[in-house]
Amino acid sequence: MTADTIRIANCSGYYGDRLDAAREMVEGGPIDVLTGDYLAELTMGILYGQKQARGEQMGYVGTFLKQLEEVARSCAEKNIKIVVNAGGLNPKAMADETQKILDKLGVKSKVAWIDGDDLTDRIADLAAQGETLTNIDTGAPLTPDTEVVTANAYFGGWGIKEALDQGADIVICPRVTDAAVVIGPAAWKFGWSRNDYDALAGALTAGHIIECGAQCCGGNYSFFQEVPSFHNMGYPIAEIERDGSFTISKHPGTGGLISVGTITAQLLYEISTPAYMNPDVVAHFDTIKLEQVGPDRVRVSGVRGSSPPPTHKVCINTLGPYKQSLDVLLTGLDIEKKAEVFLDQVFHNMGGREQFDSIETQLIRSDDDDPASNELAYANLRVVVTSKDPKKLGRIFQAKVTELGLASIPGNTTAAAGSRFDGGRAIVHWPALIDSKKIVERVHIGDAVTEVPSTQSLNLEEMHYQRPPADIAPSPGGESARIHFGRLFGTRSGDKGGAGNVGVWANSDEAYGFLHRYLTVEEFKRLCPDMAGFPVERYEMPNMRALNFYVKGLLGGGAAANNRIDRQAKTLGEYLGAKVIELPRSLISRA
Repeated sequence: MTADTIRIANCSGYYGDRLDAAREMVEGGPIDVLTGDYLAELTMGILYGQKQARGEQMGYVGTFLKQLEEVARSCAEKNIKIVVNAGGLNPKAMADETQKILDKLGVKSKVAWIDGDDLTDRIADLAAQGETLTNIDTGAPLTPDTEVVTANAYFGGWGIKEALDQGADIVICPRVTDAAVVIGPAAWKFGWSRNDYDALAGALTAGHIIECGAQCCGGNYSFFQEVPSFHNMGYPIAEIERDGSFTISKHPGTGGLISVGTITAQLLYEISTPAYMNPDVVAHFDTIKLEQVGPDRVRVSGVRGSSPPPTHKVCINTLGPYKQSLDVLLTGLDIEKKAEVFLDQVFHNMGGREQFDSIETQLIRSDDDDPASNELAYANLRVVVTSKDPKKLGRIFQAKVTELGLASIPGNTTAAAGSRFDGGRAIVHWPALIDSKKIVERVHIGDAVTEVPSTQSLNLEEMHYQRPPADIAPSPGGESARIHFGRLFGTRSGDKGGAGNVGVWANSDEAYGFLHRYLTVEEFKRLCPDMAGFPVERYEMPNMRALNFYVKGLLGGGAAANNRIDRQAKTLGEYLGAKVIELPRSLISRA
C-alpha cells in the first residue's frame, strides 16, 4: 500500500466460486485487502434453508472458512486485511469459527463482525411505525399474514471502515451491498468523509466491477473469442486512488482479459438506471471514463457522486405456496397435440385442474424438423403447479404421473434433469425499502460494540448531479446488410430481484449512433417477442456507448421462485445477440 493507492483484490463472486482463488490472490502479487462477495438474493434463501436443516448456529458461508485456513497466516505476515460478507445470516457464528481457525494456526489477527441488518424480528414494530415494506417490483405492501423468513437491510461501507479504524484485520459482514467490501477499505485508507461523494462513487464503481470476480476478467464475455485463455482465469484487483479514480488489473500470468469491453460488460451487469444507488452514495454511471492504459489494465475516472437515497434496500424472503414441477420430453411429430393430450390426462388423473391454486405450462421447442439425432427431436413440456395444501403435492403428484407411464402419448418419458420444485414451500424474494434513519450498524470487536449511524441520519447537505445532454454521432447511411446483432454489439444480462436487465454496447461512435436510434423499446420487444408482455425501460449511457433495458416482472418472485429455465436472466443478452438485424454495411466493414 502506497500513500496514494490501495490495492483491493476480490476472490469470490458468489457462493461456490473457485476455492483456490483466495490463495492465488494472496500469493500471486502484492495486494492490501482481500475481499470476498458470497451473497446474492438467492443465497439468503439458501442460507435460511441451511439453518432450518442444520440448526440456528448455521446460516453463514462455510466455504470461506476453507479459504481462510489457506491464507490467514500469509495475510497476517503481509499485513493484508480481509473483508468478506460471508457472515450471511449469522455473522457472529462466522466470526467465532474464524477465531477458532486463527487460534489453531497461532495467528494473532483481530476479528470484527457487523450486525444490525437483520430486521426479521422488527417487522411488526416497523409496520407500526408506518413502514409498509412495499415490494419494489410489484407495488404490493407486505401484509401481516405474509410469512417472512428472512429480512436483511443492505448495509454500506461505514461499519467496515469503523472496524478497520479500530485495528481489525478480518471483518466479517452480514448482508452488505456487494460493493461495500470495497468502499469500506477505501474510505478507511484515505479517511474519506461521509460527503466525499465523488470519491465514494469511484469506490462504489470499483466495487461493482470487481464484485463478480472473474466476470470482469473475461468471464461470460460476449466477445469471448478475444480472451486469450480461459485456463486459470484471473481475478480482479482495483488499484484505488485518493480521489476515487482507479485501475482494474489482475495478477500476471493468469488467464482471461481485462479490456474496456470486459469492464463495460460488468458495469452493465444487474443494473437499472445509470444512477447506481448504494446506501452511502449514488454513483452516476453515465459519467464514467474508461481508458485502456496497458495490457490487462483499464483506468476508470471521472465518476460523479451525489447524496445517497433516503432509504436502505431490504432483502426479504417469504414463504410462498407449495410448488411442484414436472418436465416431460415430447418427441417427434405433433408436439402440440401430444402436449394437449398429456396435460389433459395428467390433470384428469389428479381429479381436475381445480385441485390446484395455479397451473403454469411451458412448451419449450428445441426440436428440429427431420432431426439429425434423437436429441434433436425433443421438445420439453414443463408443468408447474402450486397449492396451499401440501397433501396434493409431493409423492402423490409424482405417483399420479408415474401411473400413466404406459398409458399415455408415444415416447412418454420424463426429462433426466428431474423437477426443480418437489412439493415444498417456495422461497419468494420480496425487495423493499426502509427509512435509512431506522437503520443502525453495530461493529463488534471482542466485547466492545460500536454503533455506526447511517449517513442519512446525519442531516448532511444534499448534493445532486444532473448529466448534461450528450452529443451522439449520427447513424451512418448507405447500403444496408443483414447480420447477427451480437457480431457487432456486446451484451450482458442478469437478474435484479423480479426484474431482468440486458445491457448493450457498441465499439465505435458511429455504431453507437446507429444503436441509439435503432434499438428502441419497441424494437427490443420485436426482436425478443417473449419480452413484449413486460414493462421495459431503456436507459442511455453515451459515455460507454451503451444502453440498458430493464425488464420488469420477468423473473416473478425472484430467482428461487420463478419457473423459467434461466431463472436469473443470464442468457437474455446472448438471446438478443442471436437475432438478425439490418444495418448500414459500412458498420460491418469497420467491425
